Amino acid sequence: MYNFLLPKEFVSSVFEITPEKLEALNIKGIITDLDNTLIEWDRPDATEEIAAWMKMMQDAGIRIIIASNNNEERVKRFAEPLGIPFIFRARKPLGAAYFAAMKQIRLKSNEVAMVGDQLLTDIMGANRLKLYTFLVRPVAESDGFVTRFNRFVERRVFNTLKRKGIKTWEEQ
Repeated sequence: MYNFLLPKEFVSSVFEITPEKLEALNIKGIITDLDNTLIEWDRPDATEEIAAWMKMMQDAGIRIIIASNNNEERVKRFAEPLGIPFIFRARKPLGAAYFAAMKQIRLKSNEVAMVGDQLLTDIMGANRLKLYTFLVRPVAESDGFVTRFNRFVERRVFNTLKRKGIKTWEEQ
């Protein structure tokens, strides 16, 4: 069961993911979560640093799409000013949004990485489709109501991984 929950890489922030790193992995596109992955769940707009990171990726030829379980208004407000396509109410970990995202950026699963902050949604769904997965340390200490339950389950998974000697970003 933990195979679906274990990301390929633990990173402290999206800024550790570079075009060079993706090129070495033969990754040509990113499906990214929004809330607590790119920005805090309660921040409406992109920071200058995130906008610059996204532009750097696009300039390097990396295709980016946002897949968020949040509503259209929330995701659109963030994505449209940056010119980033998006999928809202993605219903991750179900596969439909991942397939729709790959179709929209015209890439196959072996060319795409998922970047997210939650094991039970972002990572589990992407692993089921054999995408490369990056688990990012959440950018905010607080979470929305539904996410708090997921964090409780994640804590148990992280404790099991620690007992098995698997290092997460918590130990790095």
